[in-house]
Amino acid sequence: MARQNTVFKEAYNRYAVALRTDTALPSEPEIAAQLGVSRSTARAILTRLSEEGIIRWNKRQKIVLRQPTDHDLFPSEETDSLHDIIERSFMQRILADDAAPGMQINELELAREIGTGTTSVREFLIRFSRFGLIEKRPNSHWTLKGFTREFALELADVREMFELHSAAEFGRLSRDNQSWADLAAIRDEHHAMLADINQRFKDFSVLDERFHLLIHRASKNRFIADFYDAIAIVFHYHYQWNKAAARERNERAIHEHLDYIAALESGDQAAIETACRAHLHSARQTLLQSLPQIATETA
Repeated sequence: MARQNTVFKEAYNRYAVALRTDTALPSEPEIAAQLGVSRSTARAILTRLSEEGIIRWNKRQKIVLRQPTDHDLFPSEETDSLHDIIERSFMQRILADDAAPGMQINELELAREIGTGTTSVREFLIRFSRFGLIEKRPNSHWTLKGFTREFALELADVREMFELHSAAEFGRLSRDNQSWADLAAIRDEHHAMLADINQRFKDFSVLDERFHLLIHRASKNRFIADFYDAIAIVFHYHYQWNKAAARERNERAIHEHLDYIAALESGDQAAIETACRAHLHSARQTLLQSLPQIATETA
């Protein structure tokens, strides 16, 4: 296949693990629809399964000869979820230097660029459109409305309400909850990144997203979890918008995270709220500073 991308690898793994010996597989269009990928990606999946001896493919007949082993699958570090792939491609497009309010986004073009089906792209765009950053137009087109200062401030307000609640709930988790082990692992990753900050500061945005998503899962509130998924996209990617002083900015955020983590581990609700508010205030300022093109707009 021309591009051995993560869409193919993720879909291949997802399809392979569900196979059962001696069963017949459906047509390529049906597999593509089932996985939410393009027909060319579905064909590439079948080709690899055949080459690995997992299926026997004779024209329209496709029979599973054996179940795949771990050796047959792509390693986890080479795969991302389809949602993550679409999200990354979408954000890279709207954050491009020439992106401006009124820019057209075509579902079919974006799907081809990613190597997935238009249905998955459309579902992502519909979900993201709730926040007013993009708007649906006829014929599978979307329009970028622009990331305004007003939008950024409203988003920060909602994030702060959600995170203050989630952080308080995290501090109340029982000590045998898996979240504490996950938090300790993230804390160690912060220290490791800090020790090699000159080389690794660009990796911070991914760690930042993982940290805050872990906190929000503690809320066990379906509305917070659903809404924060979109908030995280913006706060995750804003680190890429303005690269000026990125090292210093990310280093400061790492220290704030470590203070925040220490407060969570203490279980002291007052300390948790103080650390959470301090970091969110800093994140708000960083978000606004990352948008110099709208600095003169009226909020």
